[in-house]
Amino acid sequence: MYKLLSHNDLDGVGCGILAKLAFGEDVKIRYNSISGLNREVEWFFENDDKNTFLFITDLSVNDKNEQSIEEFYQNGGKVQLIDHHKTALHYNDYAWGHVVVEDEAGRLTSATSLLYQYLLSHQQLEGSDAISEFVELVRQYDTWEWEKNNNQDAQRLNALFFLVSIDEFEEKMISRLRTSEHFHFDEFEKKILDMEEDKIDRYIRRKRRELVQTEIDGLYAGVVYAESYHSELGNELGKEYPHLDYIAIINIGGKRMGFRTIHDHVDVSAVAGKYGGGGHAKASGCSLIEEAYKSFVTETFHLEPVPEDARRNRYNTKGSTFGTLYKNRREDLYFLYQVDEQKWAIERNGNKLEQTFESFGEGESYLKRNYEVWLVKDDEFVNFLMKEVRKNN
Repeated sequence: MYKLLSHNDLDGVGCGILAKLAFGEDVKIRYNSISGLNREVEWFFENDDKNTFLFITDLSVNDKNEQSIEEFYQNGGKVQLIDHHKTALHYNDYAWGHVVVEDEAGRLTSATSLLYQYLLSHQQLEGSDAISEFVELVRQYDTWEWEKNNNQDAQRLNALFFLVSIDEFEEKMISRLRTSEHFHFDEFEKKILDMEEDKIDRYIRRKRRELVQTEIDGLYAGVVYAESYHSELGNELGKEYPHLDYIAIINIGGKRMGFRTIHDHVDVSAVAGKYGGGGHAKASGCSLIEEAYKSFVTETFHLEPVPEDARRNRYNTKGSTFGTLYKNRREDLYFLYQVDEQKWAIERNGNKLEQTFESFGEGESYLKRNYEVWLVKDDEFVNFLMKEVRKNN
């Protein structure tokens, strides 16, 4: 017999699907939250048959269970822990640990992709195109590569995962992977996913108006309260406000928070680690402990939402050769313009600032971080230019 203890997200459940494809009725599976795993491991050692082969995927255990697993293994027990998070690399010191963050080709791994390779190498599962395609979708979503590759099927697979129960998702995927040559969504799934995308778009538009900005430990964070669609919300807000280093998404009801970034220079797993959490460089999370609550809730609750840039402009556009006009809440006007091929400058209410910038993006980031400006509408921009012309004449 086999027992699999895995995470309750798409990557963790992907491991469960592979385990059922490999072992059928001979495997029992329990999906856990990060905090719930240790109780399951303790229960296994107290109640389960010691001849059962224990798999742990996509999650880490506490120090006590780490030692219990080692004793179990040394006494002849069968156990394999498979993970892909940097915080779990120390498990490679044990014979039963297999943690890989990047594969030999330099691609980020997922628990599902690592378990798939394990089962293939141990001849416990026969691979197929459909299974390989499913595994790759899970890997790309979990590692955030789907956004870089514009792989909408990976995003839609995760959306489907949350639209149905875990049992129904498992049943659908197992049947499809056993009988299909290639992975696909059926017509009904396509229709509900299209409806879900419309719902997500409306949700993101609403939350975009609630985002506040703060500086914490030298990084600029956008803070928003949300209970749903954390990945999609973090991704869209990150692209909408690239001057922010990361987006912090607070789920008050769940007493948890997630961190997302679109930038390569920011590792949000390090941010989450300060509050006892972890994850990936571009997507991580933690419990809403007292310190995190103080930094992201208490200290930001009084802040006004980040103003939105004007949309549908034809003339006052970012990086325009005519320059770009911004305003802040004090009605100050900031004019960002190109001086030469390597220099951009800013005028504040007609007075040139000392700072210059090597790119438009660098200048805009400076303005939005320090003055919380927004892009004004075309009519205000045209009036500004007309006044400048009259003043110069």
